[in-house]
Amino acid sequence: MNKLIALFTTFVFAFTLAACDVDDLDVGIVLPTNEEPRWVQDEGRFEEALEDADYSVDILFSDGDIGTERENVESLVNQGIDVLIITPQDGDAAAAAVEEAEAAGVTVISYDRLITGTDAVDYYVTFDSIAVGEAQGQYLVDNAPEDEGNPLYLYSGAEFDNNSFLFFEGAWNVLQPKIEDGTFDVVNSSEAEDLKDNGDLSREEMSNIMGQIDTEWDFDTARSLAEADLTNVDEEQKGDVSILAPNDGTARNIGDVFADDDDITSYNVTGQDAESPSIQYIIDEQQSMTVFKDVRTLVDDAIDMALSVLDGETPDTAGSFDNGVIDVPSAQSEIVTVTRENVHDVIFDSGYYDEEDFDNVEDLD
Repeated sequence: MNKLIALFTTFVFAFTLAACDVDDLDVGIVLPTNEEPRWVQDEGRFEEALEDADYSVDILFSDGDIGTERENVESLVNQGIDVLIITPQDGDAAAAAVEEAEAAGVTVISYDRLITGTDAVDYYVTFDSIAVGEAQGQYLVDNAPEDEGNPLYLYSGAEFDNNSFLFFEGAWNVLQPKIEDGTFDVVNSSEAEDLKDNGDLSREEMSNIMGQIDTEWDFDTARSLAEADLTNVDEEQKGDVSILAPNDGTARNIGDVFADDDDITSYNVTGQDAESPSIQYIIDEQQSMTVFKDVRTLVDDAIDMALSVLDGETPDTAGSFDNGVIDVPSAQSEIVTVTRENVHDVIFDSGYYDEEDFDNVEDLD
C-alpha cells in the first residue's frame, strides 16, 4: 500500500492529536470486544498496517454491548469522521447507530460481520463465510471413520450474527449428504435430524437448528452446551466423534470437555480464525483444524476502501451481500484450511506468527 494510516488505542490517539494538532478524525474503527483474542488480533493488525499517518484514526471497543457500540459510533461521528469501519456486536441492532452516521454524511464499511436491516451500509469487507463453513464440514467428512452412524455434534455461532448463518449454511452444504446417507448421526440436535433430507435450508429452518446449538460466541456457553450434551447421550453416541465448532475459542472449550470424557475415544473438532492459542492446540493435537482468515488481508481491504473514499474514489468490490434491505457491495478475502500438516508453512513461514512463541514446534518435523 502506498498510503498508511496511524492507528492507536484511545489513549495513544489522544497523544497523537495533541502532538500533530489534528482537529478532526478521518476514520473511526469500532470492534466488538477486547476480551476475545480474535478482535485483539485485529486491533494489532490495524496498528501494524497503519503505522505512518496520512490520516487520523481512532479505534474503540464496544465491550460486547450494543449500547456501548452506539455510544462509540456517536462519539466518533461527533469528532468529525468521514469513514466508519465497524464490526457490529449484533447485525440488526447496529442499524440504528450506522443510520446516525449516514445522516451525518459518514461512509459506513461493515467489517467482517454484516450489518443487516438497513440501507445505511455502503460497503462490506469480509471473508467468504460460506466457504469457511464448507471447509469445516469438508474436514469432518474427509476425516470421518468409514463406518455408518458416526456421532456428529453440531455447534453454531450466535444467532445475532449473520455470519453464523453463513458458516452453518456452508457446513450444512457439505455435511447434509453424509447425514442423509447415514455416515453421520447428529447427536445433539433433533431439528437437524428432522431436516437431514433437506439440502437447502431456509433461514427459519437454520434458526431452528441453531436454537439448539447456539454458543452465542461465548466460551462458557460453548463449554456448558458440550457438558450437557455429553451428560444426556448414551455411551454408543460417544467413542470416535466429529465436532463442528464454529470458531477457535469455542473449539478449545468444547474440545476440552470432550477430552475429559473417558468414553470419548477420539475427536475431530473444527475452528476458525487461527488464534494463537488454537495454533498451539493444533500443534499439541488438541484441535484438529482451523480456517485461516489472514486478518492482514482483511485489514488491508478495509483500509483500501477507506482510503478510496477519503480520496474521492469508488472502492473496488467484487460482489455483494443481501442484508435484508439492500445488496451491500463487498470485497471478499481468501481462506485456507490449516492442520498440523501445514501449520508451519501457512502460519510460521508466512510470518503470521513467530514460531519461537510456541511450544513443541519441533514435533511438527
